[in-house]
Amino acid sequence: MVRPVEAATPLTGENKQGRLLLVDDEENILRSLRRVLRRGDWLIETAADGEAGLAAFERFGPAVVISDFRMPGMNGVEFLTRVKELSPHTQRIMLTGQADQQAIEEAINQSEVFRFITKPWNDQQLLLTVKSAFEQHELVADNRRLHELTAQQNVELRQLNADLEQRVHQRTQMLSRAKREWELSFDTIDSPLAVVNTDDLVLRRANIASARVSGREVTDLKGGVKCHQFLFDRATPCSGCPIGPNLKVPATLEVTHETRSYVAHLYPMDDEPIAVCHYRDVTDERALTRRLIESEKMIAIGNLAGGVAHEINNPLGGILAFSQLMKRDAERTPQDLEALDLIEESAMRCKRIVESLLKFSRRSKVEDRRAFDLSKCVEDATVLFRAQIKKYPRARLDLSLATGLPSVYGDPAQLGQVVLNLLHNGLQALDKGEGTLTVQTGSRDGHCFFTVTDDGCGIPQENLPRIFEPHFTTKPPGEGTGLGLSIAYRIVEDHGGHFSVDSKPDEGAAFTVMIPFQPQGA
Repeated sequence: MVRPVEAATPLTGENKQGRLLLVDDEENILRSLRRVLRRGDWLIETAADGEAGLAAFERFGPAVVISDFRMPGMNGVEFLTRVKELSPHTQRIMLTGQADQQAIEEAINQSEVFRFITKPWNDQQLLLTVKSAFEQHELVADNRRLHELTAQQNVELRQLNADLEQRVHQRTQMLSRAKREWELSFDTIDSPLAVVNTDDLVLRRANIASARVSGREVTDLKGGVKCHQFLFDRATPCSGCPIGPNLKVPATLEVTHETRSYVAHLYPMDDEPIAVCHYRDVTDERALTRRLIESEKMIAIGNLAGGVAHEINNPLGGILAFSQLMKRDAERTPQDLEALDLIEESAMRCKRIVESLLKFSRRSKVEDRRAFDLSKCVEDATVLFRAQIKKYPRARLDLSLATGLPSVYGDPAQLGQVVLNLLHNGLQALDKGEGTLTVQTGSRDGHCFFTVTDDGCGIPQENLPRIFEPHFTTKPPGEGTGLGLSIAYRIVEDHGGHFSVDSKPDEGAAFTVMIPFQPQGA
């Protein structure tokens, strides 16, 4: 369904052309019209029928539309009628080679065409007609702008009159208005705000934001309810609350309620036993700060890892080269060959660790990035993973992939590496390889996401803050380098996304990766 289109705004500056749409089912006619109208300072697009014309109209937003009457499917009258419904200010011109009085009447009555041109046309007359249509469009636009300006000025004038009338009101009316303004200002503050008696903690007033936090109505203040009862549903005052008769200077208090954290600023009044309490929700701010600290730590560690890896790589290459050369010596004993095999195996293991360090410190290349479907990327990664899961007949992989997701921008190969890493970790977390791995995709809050869930052993709470640290691992020696999640974290961060982890011991773990939608112009 084509959505309504506003009339195109006149172009200014470097691009001064008006926009003109030509619709005709004959290519020769369109070519001839283009040749004639190219003399004007207009930007021209064409369409071969009514349906294509509506699509071009929605995309192009022309100021003037010229349409043939006889076209397959939707005729010119129907097409221009649709144009009129979508944008009444667009000027419409009917072009036909038929001496059809009924067509003329329909065009005038239904689509209210600006002009009617017959085939064959006079080039000069055609140019003048189109120019006149653009002038009419500009005139209508100017009139509309003047009307809007006049309406705005009328509103401002009425406001000025209201202000003048208000100034002559009696003092009691002025005080009543001031009280109402204070109440509105108090309630429009988005953070919880409360006025409290300092002697007994009874709430005198709370704003709408306070009621939203407490899940109650502001009218519940009746009956001498106290601030900690109304806001946080507590029987006793908040720990460390400084409100009391001795509160003479502003104070600060940190309050935790359910999963949210608040910093309360308390301001006593000099002449009355009253304190104004402002509560600022710092939960998201602190979570963002933690992510920024983690990100900066990953950058510093990545730079260090890259430097160390480069320094180690050269001597490792020498060790591998000399060990392989020594193995070729025909005079080597079996014991020597066994020792050289161990040297080569250990050096290769070191080389794999170095390569992981280099991957951790290296960002993806710009040329590898493109717009892609995250669900397709995840599906491709799971295809590779199914070869590994075949070794675990009691393990099951369930997919719940959303369709029609907005595109994300980045390197699908790197994000596929993240999916494989999370699936591999989830498989190792299953008890004796028995359980279910679930992969889900979707979108929310301007991001596409994928979640990898397992019902394995879970992650101890004390280990959760460290799981993304390089070389941190709970696996036995020789079974892991501790770089998998570190590299995954770096890849996700490099794509402008972020990780979230939900896990409890013996209840499995869920790793969610959020990637922002494709940026405009990418």
